[in-house]
Amino acid sequence: MESLEKESAIAQDYLARIAKEAEAKFDEHLPPVSDRPCRLHEAMRYSMFAGGKRLRPGLAKATFDMFGGKGDKIWLATSALEMLHTFSLIHDDLPCVDNDDYRRGKLTSHKKFGEATAVMAGDALCVQAFELMGRAGDARAIEVLAHLLGTYGMIGGEMTDIECEGKTVDLEIVDYIHYHKTAALIEASLQVGAMLAGADEKSIAAIRNYGRSIGLAFQIVDDILDIVSTTEELGKDAGSDLEKGKATYPSIVGLENSRAKAKELYDESLKALDGLACDTSILRAIAAFIITRVK
Repeated sequence: MESLEKESAIAQDYLARIAKEAEAKFDEHLPPVSDRPCRLHEAMRYSMFAGGKRLRPGLAKATFDMFGGKGDKIWLATSALEMLHTFSLIHDDLPCVDNDDYRRGKLTSHKKFGEATAVMAGDALCVQAFELMGRAGDARAIEVLAHLLGTYGMIGGEMTDIECEGKTVDLEIVDYIHYHKTAALIEASLQVGAMLAGADEKSIAAIRNYGRSIGLAFQIVDDILDIVSTTEELGKDAGSDLEKGKATYPSIVGLENSRAKAKELYDESLKALDGLACDTSILRAIAAFIITRVK
């Protein structure tokens, strides 16, 4: 466990450094509040700068560097990825979906700006993201990102999550939801970084497997944190998954088995990296960070 904690600390330092650089680019890539429609641009910026680990930009930058990527196009992609993640959070928090009042310790977009503006802010961030990806100039990366965002990815997972609220479901459905709702965009972030760096198909396949494993682990840990953490620690309402009858790992297999599954996925993620000739130390550290977020 001590070695995992050391790896986690390395990952946290890396993500904090990349977050600082990425956020400077967010400011460049978002419309200024002074431009019309001003309130919409204010809402977009409010949610984009509401905090967070910036995991997806960090993963994209890590794979881009790992495969020898050059130039500034990666920063277009990191902004796009965070815009897409933020779009998903804004819509997830809406009264017609999860009806959450707080996100990362701040009022959610619809509580701050009203429901209509929140919907428009999420929509605008999604569109802006693909404008940036177009400027990054890799059609394969755009195609992969769109696929893993759409009905066969994140949006499909969110829809299934909504449909399963309050119902008794099996582990296969929970895995489906978790992969599509969370792991798909994490997997896409890694692939985008690798593709922009010109990685070969074998390497991209290894990165894809790594992403699937850490993405599932990430959501399982989130499921656990919803039970064992306080509202102050989470920055949002603790226990909301249980209250809403969400399909989660602890609700199916219990807390200890959920922890064991997260560790199993961590081991799988490291195996996925074993065949790569480049330095994978940052990705290994990020995998450790993901499973050590919960004790």
